[in-house]
Formats: sequence, C-alpha cells, structure tokens
Amino acid sequence: MKDTTEETLSRRDFIGAGAAAAAAAGFLPAAVPGLSEPAAADRMIGVPFEARNVVRVGLIGVGGRGRSLLRDLLAIEGVRITALCDLVPEHAARGASMVQEAGQRAAPALFDGSEDAWERLVARDDLDIVYIATPWSWHVPMAVGAMRQGKHAAVEVPAAVTLDDCWTLVDVSEKTRRHCVMLENCCYGYNEMLVLNMVKAGRFGRLTHGECAYIHDLRELLLSDEGEGLWRRYPHLQLDGNLYPTHGLGPVANYLAINRGDRFEYLVSMSSLEAGLTEYRDEHVAPSDPKRQERYRTGDMNTSLIKTALGRTIMLQHDVVSPRPYSRINMISGTKGTFADYPPRIMLEGQPEGDAWAGLDAYKSEFESPLWARIGELARKLGGHGGMDFIMNYRMVQCLREGLVPDMDVYDAAAWSAPGPLSVVSVAKGSKPVDVPDFTRGAWKTPRAVMG
Repeated sequence: MKDTTEETLSRRDFIGAGAAAAAAAGFLPAAVPGLSEPAAADRMIGVPFEARNVVRVGLIGVGGRGRSLLRDLLAIEGVRITALCDLVPEHAARGASMVQEAGQRAAPALFDGSEDAWERLVARDDLDIVYIATPWSWHVPMAVGAMRQGKHAAVEVPAAVTLDDCWTLVDVSEKTRRHCVMLENCCYGYNEMLVLNMVKAGRFGRLTHGECAYIHDLRELLLSDEGEGLWRRYPHLQLDGNLYPTHGLGPVANYLAINRGDRFEYLVSMSSLEAGLTEYRDEHVAPSDPKRQERYRTGDMNTSLIKTALGRTIMLQHDVVSPRPYSRINMISGTKGTFADYPPRIMLEGQPEGDAWAGLDAYKSEFESPLWARIGELARKLGGHGGMDFIMNYRMVQCLREGLVPDMDVYDAAAWSAPGPLSVVSVAKGSKPVDVPDFTRGAWKTPRAVMG
C-alpha cells in the first residue's frame, strides 16, 4: 500500500504557499491594487472574446472538481484539451486518460509533481483559456499568471479571498486585456435562469430585496483526510465570517443587475458562536488525531446584510456545519411579486391562486432559458449539480467560439467574492458597516445586459 504521508504534507505545503508563490513568481502587479484609474476604454466591460473555431483549454487542478469540469468540456463540440496540471501525478494521468477515452487525437501535455508546474502550463503558446480548479489560495496567482501569459482565465469560486486580491484580478485583467471569469455555476441553474428572464420582463415589478445563502452540511468533508479535507477546514481556524459567498450571491446579483445599473454599497455582518464543527469533531475523530487540538473560529451561522446604491437590500448567509438540508434560499422580491426557492415557489400580484404560493410550471413555456430548452436533457445527463455545470461550460465555450462578451466578467468575480473578506472585517468590528469597493470605478452606473 502506498504511503500517503509525504503526498499529504506536500499538498498542505502547496496549499499554504499560494500568496508567497504569487509574489516570488513576479505575477502580482507592482502598483497598489485598486489605485490606478484606467480610462473607460481600458475597462473589460463589454469586451468580446476573439472568435475561434476550436477552444484550446488548459486545466490546473484535476482533482474532484477539476475532473467534473473536464468531463463537461470533453462533451462540448469545438474543445481541445491541450494541457493538464496537478500536484499529484496520478490526478494528471487520470485526466489524460479521460481525454483519450473521449476520442481526442492528441494527448494533452502533463505538468505535475511540483508547486510551480502550473507556471509552465500557462506559458504554453497553444492555449486560449486556462481553467483553474485548485484550493482557494491559489486562484489569484494562477489566474494572474495565465492572464499575464496572454490567456483568458476561468477560475473556480470564490475568485479571491482578500480585497487586495480582488483588486489584483481587476487590475491585471484590464492591463493584459484578458478576461477573468469566475466559474459560478449556480447562475446557470434552471430556476435561476428562468427567474432572471422573469425579472428582465418586469414580472416582479420594481425589485427591493433579495435573499441568498450557502447552507450545506460539510462537516464530514471538512474533517476528511483526503480531497478538500486537506485544505478547506483551515479557514475555519483563522477567520470568522462568510467564507463562501458566491453560490447564493451570484444569481441574486444578476437579478438586481449589480455592476449593470446598481452596485453593492456597504455590508453589515454578524456571526453566531462556533459549536457545530467542534462537537462533530469530538464525536467522530479519534482522541489521538491532531485535529482534536484545533480551535475553530468561524461561527456556525454568518448573516450579512448588503445595501445597494439604489437602496435595495440583500441577506446573505453561510452555514456549513449544521445538520440542515441544502439551500441557497434564492429569493427575490419586488412590488409585483416574489420568488423563493428550496422548494421553488412564486407569488405574483393578481395570480389565480390569490394570496398563496404557486408553482413555477405555468411560467416555464414563456420564461425557460433557451439554453435549457435546447440542451437541458443533455446537461442533466452529463453535467453535475442537476446540469448547471454543463450549461455553464457550454455557454463559456459558445462565447469563446462565437466571439461574444462573457456572461460574467472580472468585476463580477471581484464584487461577488468581496463579501467574504468584508464580512470578516465587519464581524471583527462588532458588526459595524464596511464599504464595498466599486471595482468598476463608476462604470456600474451604465445599465447593460445581464447574462447576454
């Protein structure tokens, strides 16, 4: 049996080295993030991809999430997987086998076994976009490295975990003229896209409030000795706030046209006490396990309130350590009606059901996303999370092949990620309000299309 001790230690060292690696490799901009003032023409708002027949993809991170993305990409016409990278050689090799089994003629180049292997991948001249499915601390250095080497970056969530890193992504994207798109799959869920079409049609009237969350019992995963358990628990030892804001927030931000006519203005955050992860650990982890000495700081439930420039409000929650059913809440309310998910239900002024919740079925024929209508059956068969993953990846490839503006840009990646570090600041200050930076530097005031 293989001794995994060395592998586990090297992966933990790799995970903890993200910020240091960025500086050492020279990938961070010399200017102070967020202080430059580019002209409007220098912004990446409304900038289309260059059209191409074949999208050449490099993937960094071929673990569980990376393999899921790879499986989707291999099922989409016009995609060639050019290169794969993972710290663990077996992961890269397994990805290469998936590529060959899918019928791609040329085998992808493999980069593995060292912390800097990804730098050689992004330096290749046969890539159009680099997918990044690695631990959070590596998202920014890898995305910046890809953009500085002339590639677009598609980065898993959250795109960044500090405000400085949010600004770094914006500044480097503008300077290099390369897109940095956060892979927020929840924006492509069936209900999310249908409700967005209803919002665009004005069916909810003037929007006033949204609610969103990431409520997901991850106790077993967080305490695991493999996969995400090797790194995802460590923020719980260091930070108290909302560690994972974008899954719930992204769709609600789209409903409210954030960065497209409105913006997040300030945030107030409060956390409950920490109890769930500690109790679960004490009940399930052996007394001799080093994890028994850990002291967790993240409150079981974090609730943040965001006020927008137009006066709308958003409730954003995070709880990954309580025995509760999965929910992103996904609620939007306006002067003419309300939608709420988990389970999906709607009430519109004047509806036949009167003052009661109704189902969505009556609205599907008119407001179902054309993408779901066209490839929804295939998406549900092939893609993860009910098909939203495949829809997201299909749409990304479509935008690259047809030379379209991406549905989400670097300003969305920064704005949706920022409530993470901002919530930590607000909690530490006794739930005082903290300003949300305007990553668009004023361009949010100009209305523009949401998701195409």
